[in-house]
Amino acid sequence: MKKIGTLLLCLFFIAACTDDVGPPGPQGPQGPAGINILGNIFEVTVNFTSQNNYGTLIDFPQEIEVFETDVVLVYLLEDVIPDSTGPIDVWSLLPRTFYLDDGSQVAYNFTHTFLDVELFLAGNTNFSTLGSAFTLDQTFRIAVVPAEFAENPDINVADMQEVVQVLASQQDDFNIQKLE
Repeated sequence: MKKIGTLLLCLFFIAACTDDVGPPGPQGPQGPAGINILGNIFEVTVNFTSQNNYGTLIDFPQEIEVFETDVVLVYLLEDVIPDSTGPIDVWSLLPRTFYLDDGSQVAYNFTHTFLDVELFLAGNTNFSTLGSAFTLDQTFRIAVVPAEFAENPDINVADMQEVVQVLASQQDDFNIQKLE
């Protein structure tokens, strides 16, 4: 009899707990802000000449807001490989050093502020003897990303294609702007 009474009591409590949920409770406090990964990439083509002292200053486009804590990554378009699906761009993260046949070296490098990026040649060679392959019509992609993005160990920032894919997956209106 005790067992039947206990069973009936348990059934009564289970049935009693299946009523309406009731009114919602009060709103809780605001949680911490999440990480908002908004990155921007733009492309420029520049010439390195004696007239510009083998360097050029690129202002960030007005529509790109750059904070002092943002990370600026610069990539050199090093080659374009033909493929049956279309050309494949080969990008290298700066600084990028080339070792010349005479034992000297030349490097593409950059500095930046939250207003602009300076692209320049560095090295121990006479830049006027480099020829147009190193100095004229050099294309760069400049990526501005939050520090949290650049410090993420799951993202290989040396791989331009991976950076583009991750940024595009996080932003509906992502595109690479080409500056004239």
